[in-house]
Amino acid sequence: MDTKNFSTAAARRMKTISSLLLVTFINFANHALAETNIDGRPNIVVILADDLGYSDIGSYGSEISTPNLDQLAQNGLRFSNFHATASCAPTRAMLLTGVDSHRTGVANIKEALTPEQAHSSFYRGSLNHNVVTVATLLRDAGYNTAMAGKWHLGYADKSLLPINRGFEQTVTMPFSGGDNWTQQSYVPHYEKTLWFENGKEITIPEGFYSSKFIVDKTIEQLQSNLQANQNIRKPFFSYVSFQAVHTPIQAPKAFTEKYIGSYKDGWHVLRKNRQKAVKDLGLLPASAPMKRMPSTTDWSALSEEEKRYNDKRMAVYAGMVDAMDHHIGRLIRYLKDSDQYNNTIIIFTSDNGSSAGEVPALWFKMLGYNNDYETLGERYSYNTLGLGFGSAAASPLGHYKFHSGEGGMRVPLIVSGAAVAHSHRGNISHSKAFVKDLAPTILSLAGTQHPGTQYQGRTIEANTGKNLLPIITASTDSVYTDEDIIAYEIGGNAALIKGDYKIMLNRGGINDGRWHLYNITQDPGETEQLETIEPAIFSELLSEYETYARENGVIPTPPNYHQPIQILKNGLKARLVNSVNTPIGIFIVLIIAVIVIVPIARKAISK
Repeated sequence: MDTKNFSTAAARRMKTISSLLLVTFINFANHALAETNIDGRPNIVVILADDLGYSDIGSYGSEISTPNLDQLAQNGLRFSNFHATASCAPTRAMLLTGVDSHRTGVANIKEALTPEQAHSSFYRGSLNHNVVTVATLLRDAGYNTAMAGKWHLGYADKSLLPINRGFEQTVTMPFSGGDNWTQQSYVPHYEKTLWFENGKEITIPEGFYSSKFIVDKTIEQLQSNLQANQNIRKPFFSYVSFQAVHTPIQAPKAFTEKYIGSYKDGWHVLRKNRQKAVKDLGLLPASAPMKRMPSTTDWSALSEEEKRYNDKRMAVYAGMVDAMDHHIGRLIRYLKDSDQYNNTIIIFTSDNGSSAGEVPALWFKMLGYNNDYETLGERYSYNTLGLGFGSAAASPLGHYKFHSGEGGMRVPLIVSGAAVAHSHRGNISHSKAFVKDLAPTILSLAGTQHPGTQYQGRTIEANTGKNLLPIITASTDSVYTDEDIIAYEIGGNAALIKGDYKIMLNRGGINDGRWHLYNITQDPGETEQLETIEPAIFSELLSEYETYARENGVIPTPPNYHQPIQILKNGLKARLVNSVNTPIGIFIVLIIAVIVIVPIARKAISK
């Protein structure tokens, strides 16, 4: 053996291997540097769906295709017992501030205010200046902050828009909802659907679809941050607020067509299928009963044409959820391609449970919509989910949006990313959690905290939510004790949760306007009323609610108040005022005359 040549060859091989290892190390280091912000803090993305039911995504028992959200759930932690309020704006106010919705000025949505509520500082329907948003505090802490999507926390003056509430970049629709294809108004309250970019009104582009547009703008904002911070990568906070799946329910035809025929067996079958799936996933107890909502009609009593039409209504809804997930996937791919994903915490939830409202034909035809089968869900089409499939979307829970039942309040919550303990990934937390808890959790993830009652020399409302980070990191199983309460009120409907028990009050429609007691740990479907069986617990929780109502300025609603009806009244009034000198205004006057004057005349004649 030529030992000299052997030694030379070995040395060359070692040199080559060392070079490769060095290159690999440098590439790894550069990638790790790209993934890491200058101070090591994570990016935070909050994704908010609108009116999404408890079992509307795959990881919560749905048949709808949501692979991107399901992957977030697989890489993160799902909460089975997370509550929002039963209506959008109060939830959004609490999410961004950690303060009870009454104290933020958003105790009710602006579109449903009574005259008495409209004169109260607790019920203005816009985020007051006694609260500080997480966006403001994160900006102060060195984060880039941005928002794209629905705001619904005030726009009457520019100080109320998100560009002046801590967000450095904004593209926002300020109303309760909007058309997903155009800028036409979906309710009589507004002349058209407005959009603002950084506080200035804009016209939507050609090819607009809300879910696509919102993600397009989110990616633009994140790209601009990267370009502005090439040398010093600052962490970012991005609030992505979808219109999906708020009325009008609309989806690109290709997404809808995937589901045509999937719901031909009706809402009873879908509700049972989802109940089984939810239990099989371990989200709710296997023994938990499920009640049938009295508002849900018998599917078998429908004609074949009615069944066909309702199948497509639900197919459009499924397509809208699917499309939202698709565009969330685009955002995730961008984060991965730009080397930001591994250092990003993503939080996904909904502002309330499924919406089950039916809209009178006069309502949407007056606004220039149709509900024709062939074009349902497409441009100029007005689609709603309806009571039957609305109940199925909340399965196996009872009630829906505006109601304080679990179907209106309990929604998905997914926290995904590096902050989640490896032992928790893909798992479920059964701990109680409330939307007010997200603000302190977001601040804790960023390594900062709420300032308390003083901010920049002025008095503000203190954050009263609980930090969920110890649950996320597997430091504890729960941050709530049996003595802690979760309480809310909106439009006269109210709830209070303490320990395993919940009292709730619902008014209008199918509801009896009385308080009832349930054990929502064993009976999340709220099938068994316990107020006469557990009178001491019932009395205790009622007393707790009275204290809450007194401390947070709850105003009793009129005896005949029903939130959807109030929305209708206020909408017609607004359109009448705004359009009285137009043909549509004259038309509305005539309609009101028919509705009001004719019955009075008939009574007079009969006498």
